[in-house]
Amino acid sequence: MNEPNPVPPALRPWIDLGVMLAEAAGHGAIKAFSDLRPRWHGVYRTRRPGPETPAWNFLAAMLRAELKPFGAKVRLARYLGIPRQRLHEFLTSPSRLPDAELTLQLLHWLTEKRAGRDLSL
Repeated sequence: MNEPNPVPPALRPWIDLGVMLAEAAGHGAIKAFSDLRPRWHGVYRTRRPGPETPAWNFLAAMLRAELKPFGAKVRLARYLGIPRQRLHEFLTSPSRLPDAELTLQLLHWLTEKRAGRDLSL
């Protein structure tokens, strides 16, 4: 049979040291990765409007511009099936964001309105 080459006794401490260093490096990498992960306080935290949400801020500004005419906000809220006050909170409040489905509906409405087809009429 083909037996592996025995390790010379003089190299055994160096090999053991190399194995220990490799294990320490692995544990250090795991610790460093876990320290860099964002911390969540609680099970799940929803992102809030602010400087960290530039896409939402841009969409809200475009929606506010389209909702200037009298009654436009009420028509849009009816089209979306939500209260007018909730639509107002989405556009002005620093603590409310719509869910993904409602955001897609807002984007669709805005696209159609800019193309000359107001779906809320």
